[in-house]
Amino acid sequence: MTLNQLRAFVTAERLGSFTAAASELDIAQASVSELIRRLEEELDAVLFVRGSRRLSLTTAGTELLPYARESIAAAEEGARAVTSLGSLGGGTATFGVLRNADFYLLGNLVQTFHRKYPAVRVRLVGQNSAETAAAISAGEIEAGLVVLPVDEDDLIITPLMQDEVLYVSADPNSVAAAGITIEQFAQRRLVLYDAHFGWKDPTRRQLADRAQLAGVRVEPLIEIEHVEAALKLVAAGVGDTIVGSALLRSPAFPAGLHTASFAEPLFDTIAFARKRGRPLSRATRELARLAEDAISEARGPDARPRRQT
Repeated sequence: MTLNQLRAFVTAERLGSFTAAASELDIAQASVSELIRRLEEELDAVLFVRGSRRLSLTTAGTELLPYARESIAAAEEGARAVTSLGSLGGGTATFGVLRNADFYLLGNLVQTFHRKYPAVRVRLVGQNSAETAAAISAGEIEAGLVVLPVDEDDLIITPLMQDEVLYVSADPNSVAAAGITIEQFAQRRLVLYDAHFGWKDPTRRQLADRAQLAGVRVEPLIEIEHVEAALKLVAAGVGDTIVGSALLRSPAFPAGLHTASFAEPLFDTIAFARKRGRPLSRATRELARLAEDAISEARGPDARPRRQT
């Protein structure tokens, strides 16, 4: 069974005739017929119902069609991957970044990449990690950075760093050196961000798991989209929130707020995600390398060491 046979089969099925398939493939009609005949002979099965004005598949042909399409797509993807090794003189890099990317020194990622490879188009998508993982699985973007946990059945995950999640309050009496327990946290007036994804957000998923084990519920007073807005409400005394420790070094963190670790320390794990079985274009691999370098720089002396999988 050859790719040429499969291409002839798939094209003939799509266009409805050997003549149209021959025209699209730029070969003689007799060649298409011969390719299909050899494929049928090799499989010991008839693939098309002949004699009607438009070709139709037999049961055997219907069974073969999705596998033939998948084989052709895989071969073409492999050819593109090899071709892209030649240069970065063009193409498109598609990559997902954390929505709060600036806190991890990723704000200049596009500028750095564009200076090195001005001819490459860049599609950089910043969104919640749950959405980034879904977009990678669906093939909408090639790869990206996510916070764990995410649904990863068809993803390859490489953890890069851990960033401690801290409790934040305007009231110094609400934080303690011993840290805050999940039971205490559940009793506070909470302002939580990432309202759209809610408890699908990876950090919130960790909190929900801990609360469930402790037999309590975390029910925020206010839910909004952006961490910066949440921090403004905390500074105004409306309630308390959580942030990754990387944000403490950012101008977005208001002065006068107080932080504490959780009694059982809580960490966001930043990871690189890509779709299993899908080779990355060279442009996206290079963008991923630059993003990983930025994450390494952001780790700092207090971050957990990098782990490879």
